[in-house]
Amino acid sequence: MPATVGRRLDRLAPVHRVTRGIDRRTVVRTGIVAAVAYAAWLAIGAFGRPYNFFDMKIYHGAVVWWASGNELYDFIAPSTTLGFTYPPFAGLVMLPMSWLPVDAAAWLNALASIAALAVVLAALLRPIVDRLGWPLWFTVGIATPMAVAIEPARESLGYGQVNLLLFALVMADLVGLRWRAKRGTHHDTANSALARFVYSGAWAGAGIGLATAVKLTPALFIAYLMITRQWRAALTAVGTTIGVTLGTFALVGEESRTYFSSVLWQTERVGAADMTPNQSLAGLLARLYDSIETPGLLWLAFSVLVLALGLSRAAAARADGDELTAFTLVGLTANVISPISWSHHLVWVIPAIIVLADAAVRRHEASRGLLPRLSTASTAGGVPGVNALRPPIWYPTLTGLRHAVAAIGLYLLFLISPIWPYEHQLPEVSHYQDGLFGALMENSLAIALIVLVAALPWRPGAEPAFYHDRPLRAAQLTGRR
Repeated sequence: MPATVGRRLDRLAPVHRVTRGIDRRTVVRTGIVAAVAYAAWLAIGAFGRPYNFFDMKIYHGAVVWWASGNELYDFIAPSTTLGFTYPPFAGLVMLPMSWLPVDAAAWLNALASIAALAVVLAALLRPIVDRLGWPLWFTVGIATPMAVAIEPARESLGYGQVNLLLFALVMADLVGLRWRAKRGTHHDTANSALARFVYSGAWAGAGIGLATAVKLTPALFIAYLMITRQWRAALTAVGTTIGVTLGTFALVGEESRTYFSSVLWQTERVGAADMTPNQSLAGLLARLYDSIETPGLLWLAFSVLVLALGLSRAAAARADGDELTAFTLVGLTANVISPISWSHHLVWVIPAIIVLADAAVRRHEASRGLLPRLSTASTAGGVPGVNALRPPIWYPTLTGLRHAVAAIGLYLLFLISPIWPYEHQLPEVSHYQDGLFGALMENSLAIALIVLVAALPWRPGAEPAFYHDRPLRAAQLTGRR
C-alpha cells in the first residue's frame, strides 16, 4: 500500500510542479502590475499638476444651478468667468450629478473613466496579445496605469473631464466595425436576440453619434465614415446625433436654442487661443506669432491641408487593413484642426503609441521570418503578394528600432509634458520669454500631433474591418498576416 501511494504521488509531482509554476508566474505578474501602478502614481506626482477637479466643479455647479430652476448657460462659476460650454444634451447626461456632492461626482467620474480606459485598452490590445501569446489581463494591467500617467489621461481625471468616456464611445464603434466584419463568428451562437444584435456590430456608429452630441469635434469621424463609404455606420452616427439633439430640443428647448444660437459661437467662453494648454494648430500659430488671437487665414489654410492629409492617410490605412490606425489618424487630425485642444483632449496619442509599438514588434518579427514578408509585387485586386520575396534584411536585430524609439519617445514626451515649465500667456509675458528652446517646449505637444498626422505608420492587414460587401478584399488582407 505505501508503495502504491508513493507511485501515485510520483505521477502527481509534475502536476504540482506545473501548478506551483503557474502560481509563481501569476504572483510575479501581479507584483509587476502593482509596481507599474505605483510608478505611475509617482510619475503623476512628479510631472502632473495640482488637481482639484476644477472642471468638474464647474459642471456640477452648473447642473445644480439648472436643477434649481435657473438657465443653464447663465451659470458662472464663483471666482471665475467660466460657465457651462457643452451642448444641452451633455447637461441632461450630467444632471444626475446634482444629487451628489461634488467630490463624490468627481471620484465617480474618475473611476468610470479609468474603467472605460481599461476596457478600451483590452479591445485594442487583444489582437496584439493573442498574436504574441501574452496574457491579456497582465498586458492591460500594465498598460492602464501607464496610460493614466500621461498628460491627457491624468489631466482628464484630475480636472474631472469626460474625454476618456467620449474616447470609449468612439472606440466602441471600432469594435462594432470589427464584429460586423466578422459577422457569423460570434452572433450566430449567441443565446439571445440582444446578444446577437451586439455581436452583429449593426449598432456601429452610435458611439460616434453620442460623442458628437456631447462634444462637436467627434463629428470628424462621421466625415471619415462617409469618405471610406461605410454608409451604414455613417448613417447610424448621423441619425444618433440628430435624434439625440432633436430629443434634447423637445425636452429643453430654451437651453437648446440658447446654445445653438449664441453659446456655440462665443469662443471667449472657453479661453484665449494662445494659452499654453491649447495644443492645437490654432494655439501653436498664436504663440508663434506672440498674439492672443490666431492669424485666421493662415490657420484656415494649414487646417485644410492637415485635414486633407489626415483623412487621406486614414482612408489609406483602412484600405490597407488597419482600422485602428485609421481611427487614430482621424482623432489626431481633430485635435490638430480644432480651434481649442486642451492637453486633456489629446487622448488619441494613446492608440498612436500602441500602433507604433506594435509596428516595431511586427517589423522585428518579419525580419526573423515570424510574419509573412510583403513585397511590392501585386496580385489580383492590388494586394501585395504574400509569397513573393523581398531583398534580405541585413540588420534584422535593428528592424523596427525606429518605430520602437518613436513609441518610447512619444510616451516620454506626454509623460513629462514639457509645456508647463515654459507656460506663458499674453499680454503679461511673451511666449519667447525663454528663447527659442522655451517656445519649442511650450509647443512640443502640438508639434508631436502634427508629426503623427503626417507620419504615423499603419500595419497592412493588421486589423481589417471590412463589411461583407467586400469579402475578397478582407480575405486577401487577413491572409497577409
